[in-house]
Amino acid sequence: MQKASVLLFLAWVCFLFYTGITLFTSGFLLTRLELTNHSSCQEPPGPGSLPPGSQGKPGACWMASRFSRVVLVLIDALRFDFAQPQHSHAPGEPPVSLPFLGKLSSLKRILEIQPHHARLYRSQVDPPTTTMQRLKALTTGSLPTFIDAGSNFASHAIVEDNLIKQLTSAGRRVVFMGDDTWKDLFPGAFSKAFFFPSFNVRDLDTVDNGILEHLYPTMDSGEWDVLIAHFLGVDHCGHKHGPHHPEMAKKLSQMDQVIQGLVEHLENDTLLVVAGDHGMTTNGDHGGDSELEVSAALFLYSPTALFPSIPPEEPEVIPQVSLVPTLALLLGLPIPFGNIGEVMTEVFSGGEDSQPLSSALAQASALHLNAQQVSRFLHTYSAATENLQAKKLHQLQKLFSKASADYQWLLQRPKGAEATLPTVIAELQQFLRGARAMCIESWARFSLSFLLLHLLAAGIPVTTSGPFTVPWQAVSAWALMATQTFYSTGHQPVFPAIHWHAAFVGFPEGHGSCTWLPALLVGANTFASHLLFAVGCPLLLLWPFLCESQGLRKRQQPPGNEAEARVRPEEEEPLMEMRLRDAPHHFYAALLQLGLKYLFILGVQILACALAASILRRHLMVWKVFAPKFIFEAVGFIVSSVGLLLGIALVMRVDGAVSSWFRQLFLAQQR
Repeated sequence: MQKASVLLFLAWVCFLFYTGITLFTSGFLLTRLELTNHSSCQEPPGPGSLPPGSQGKPGACWMASRFSRVVLVLIDALRFDFAQPQHSHAPGEPPVSLPFLGKLSSLKRILEIQPHHARLYRSQVDPPTTTMQRLKALTTGSLPTFIDAGSNFASHAIVEDNLIKQLTSAGRRVVFMGDDTWKDLFPGAFSKAFFFPSFNVRDLDTVDNGILEHLYPTMDSGEWDVLIAHFLGVDHCGHKHGPHHPEMAKKLSQMDQVIQGLVEHLENDTLLVVAGDHGMTTNGDHGGDSELEVSAALFLYSPTALFPSIPPEEPEVIPQVSLVPTLALLLGLPIPFGNIGEVMTEVFSGGEDSQPLSSALAQASALHLNAQQVSRFLHTYSAATENLQAKKLHQLQKLFSKASADYQWLLQRPKGAEATLPTVIAELQQFLRGARAMCIESWARFSLSFLLLHLLAAGIPVTTSGPFTVPWQAVSAWALMATQTFYSTGHQPVFPAIHWHAAFVGFPEGHGSCTWLPALLVGANTFASHLLFAVGCPLLLLWPFLCESQGLRKRQQPPGNEAEARVRPEEEEPLMEMRLRDAPHHFYAALLQLGLKYLFILGVQILACALAASILRRHLMVWKVFAPKFIFEAVGFIVSSVGLLLGIALVMRVDGAVSSWFRQLFLAQQR
């Protein structure tokens, strides 16, 4: 058997596994078709007249704009309890003292002094809670793809319709300052931009201080319509120190001063939005779907009255994607084509002096536009792919048709609107929430193709006769040792447990704008055990010789016969691995057999993960446990298989060098 044949056959088996992993990934993890359609003012989202007041007004599109400008302050990893106002503790109870509590005191003061001007929400984030996926959700209104978590190192331009695209198409001047992730997501979209490297989590101040250097001068210049500032200090402090460190109190106090300064600079036609893209765990990490990671803060403030009532005692919980259609309509823009978020109806009520009927009608108008846009997206998406469940889609379309008919009837008979409006609003909200739930469920469906390919690969014979056969228990123990080493070195198959600090080993000052090097360092740290044991797997060929040597040594030294054993002829000593030179064809067959056994065991592991994830794909813990475990196993399998091929190729290279040396030695003896 030739060397090339062994490597090619093993590579073909690896390819079968890779294909199976790819098929399963596309059929199970959150995957969807990214449509390139764009909403426009010239094309209303659906049939029927636009809301009253949206025609003939400057800047009006689907709905008349409420604000001319927006300041969006994105505080990375601003967990909800970081911003939650702290109430006085009851008499006799000890005060709760945590570094991050009560530091954003300006929010509490504004909510108390101007209750009709501000609101604090608990923003519910969709996993994975990595920054790039959150930015996509905050600008497109769509769900992230779970497998994209790895793209957090090297982001790619967003091709879907999004708020930044709509703003630039409308001629609005968008100024950005902060996290340079936006540079890759929206290349050339900003009229002015100040980008700062984002991946050096040990640096708490460079990005934030750079923003503050340009923030207020830019506001005072007036040369902007939308100002976006993405602060990173809180997130980096969490990664470096955790939320309970005094440095977190310092960073949050700095953000509080920023919010105070912005409120003082706002004009009446400007909306201030302060948002966290995700939360963080108790040790400062994020990426998964624990309650602390998916709970972010969202604060809205307007110099003019925006809300008809005072804030509730417990802040309302809203999906994070709800911000996208809300901002679009408030600015007089079309809602991005692929949005599945629901408008925050409260901000369309008209302020504290508005009449209840007009407030409810404005809310119904915003919801109807939103529902038309989502219905159009579902229709277009279902025509392009069969990912959506036909039965549920039909039910939703029936619900939308009824709600839309009721809304049109309400517009034609305004006298009876007061009794009908609550029903119409409830129907529209039911449709929007049902559509989002269907998308979440439909974009996590299981494909059986993975199982078929795994069965094909597993059916390849891996038992051949020969003198160098490595027993199954040895190969299994070797594979299990790789897994045990993964855990014993402090790793876990969940995103928050990734050792991000490994990105700075040897580079304490950071990597500048380079993204592939920190990704490589973190990957090497995470999957080092898989790589090392896979490269060393061919050494198991020595296992039979080692066992044979130990057995012969025991047989040659019976009790009381030590002297006799010492004088036995030398030719009875085992030749160990040097016997490989006498049967090179058996040696290559043994390498192939060992490689197939190792791949089989690894394949069984990933197949078990796939089965667990598919059987429990509707379980509440699927995105917390099963999907991350499958991703880690899949990446580990790829790393291990590549390492195995490298290890076998290296052993063959050494074998070739030893063979050449033997030939030279024999030629020298013959002379």
